[in-house]
Amino acid sequence: MAQAMVIDDSRAMRMILSRTLQRFGWEVAQASNGKDALDQIHREDSQVGLFLVDWNMPEMNGLDFIRMLRSDARYGTVPIMMVTTETEAEQMAAALEAGANEYVIKPFTEETIEDKLRMLGVLG
Repeated sequence: MAQAMVIDDSRAMRMILSRTLQRFGWEVAQASNGKDALDQIHREDSQVGLFLVDWNMPEMNGLDFIRMLRSDARYGTVPIMMVTTETEAEQMAAALEAGANEYVIKPFTEETIEDKLRMLGVLG
């Protein structure tokens, strides 16, 4: 089973996104911020195949997390979806420039997540 990681400081949002991914067959790990996510990845040497990342989080925000992840050769091509309340075009451009592959604005529907996962090529 493929592993995904949901990174969001909101426990409720982590649960919503995790349940959605589990319905599509993913095993899901969770982290409350970018630093926690990086710690988990390195501690467990896990092979995460998809990241859903919030922008605004304490300790390490989503944009910094994406930059750090992309600097690691093991995660250079792993799909990343930014899932955030940030709606400005400049922020979307910054996320994509940092290495995000897709961008979803909260609130969203399960269908939106499904469509984006298909665009990323991680759903059949």
